[in-house]
Amino acid sequence: MNRNGPFNWILLILSSLVLLFLVAPLLGLFLKTGVGEFFETAKDKEVQASIWLTVWVAFTATFFFAVGAIPFAWLLARKTFPLKSVVQGIIDLPVVLPHTAAGIALLGFISRDGLLGKAAASIGLNLVNNPAGIAIAMAFVSLPFLINSARDGFTNVPERLEKAALNLGASRSRVFFTISLPLAWRSIITGFVMMFARGMSEFGAVVIIAYHPMVAPVLIYDRFSSFGLKYARPAAVLFIFVALVVFTILRLLSDTGKTVVTKNEYADS
Repeated sequence: MNRNGPFNWILLILSSLVLLFLVAPLLGLFLKTGVGEFFETAKDKEVQASIWLTVWVAFTATFFFAVGAIPFAWLLARKTFPLKSVVQGIIDLPVVLPHTAAGIALLGFISRDGLLGKAAASIGLNLVNNPAGIAIAMAFVSLPFLINSARDGFTNVPERLEKAALNLGASRSRVFFTISLPLAWRSIITGFVMMFARGMSEFGAVVIIAYHPMVAPVLIYDRFSSFGLKYARPAAVLFIFVALVVFTILRLLSDTGKTVVTKNEYADS
């Protein structure tokens, strides 16, 4: 059998072209940024504050909304109810919705005249141009990634294990926290990382909610529109570098968590 036939060569060429398409712009961005420019930008207080704001707000939004999203995902995986397909369609809507449109919709919701905005204003909080508003914008466009990934994880958990535990007298909450959640943990971690990553990169919805304080994507755009590519490029490179470091750390932590879960599964079997 010829393993180096035309079909394999075609696959190799097409795969290489796709990989080149993904790598070339980023490689060009790094090569065109001088080392001096990079370190000068890294020392810029405005850039540092922007990147730090982006990271902690995205993580806070992901963690806060995960509290409700994970049980919701279990409900979607285990229960059948009227209009379930409509609910799932609504969950996916932010992924396909133009993000400027999402920002406009959110602005009407969290402004002082909006439902949530009025409630926040009653305690002296203005969500517009505020990290809390930025977190809401990030969560709105990224939450489907966590819900869908967690739902798939719960779907793959054998339901017979949950029913067996219930028949032995375990409460529903105990079954959820000791069986369902640990066995679906891999997919939940993947969804958590994807939601966090999507929130960090969001621009369209955030820029309408809060131009100031500037998250990193808004800062990069502001420097590009005000000063041109030369001044925006180092900030973009620095943000990509920081994002790469953060995601590497999260992946290492998630892999550690997967190893622990796998060992527990093996011990229980």
